[in-house]
Amino acid sequence: QVQLVESGGGLVQAGGSLRISCAASGRTFSDFAMGWFRQAPGKERKFVAAISYSGSSPFYADSVKGRFTISRDNAKSTVSLQMDSLKPEDTAVYYCAASINWGPPATAQVYDYWGQGTQVTVSS
Repeated sequence: QVQLVESGGGLVQAGGSLRISCAASGRTFSDFAMGWFRQAPGKERKFVAAISYSGSSPFYADSVKGRFTISRDNAKSTVSLQMDSLKPEDTAVYYCAASINWGPPATAQVYDYWGQGTQVTVSS
């Protein structure tokens, strides 16, 4: 059974940085393209970033482009999201997702497995 476990969330001031990670188990990590989504209270889940199987192709939502960086370590079965210049509107629960037969990176339906989420709160 594939499991995704996020870590590293917390409270940070606006303008600060935070790094969240996701550890995968249960299958060869390079079988998956990986994505990050987020969901703010009362809002729908939205795409944040994604990365291809080898890590050579990252994708970002316009709202985070230039501030967030996605990376993966296939040897350690982890994917990370470095978040810089954080804004209060980045406050959300961040979810890690894994896709075997990857399609459009921002489409939640292409992801087969999801983590439980980690809370990121940015104070103004």
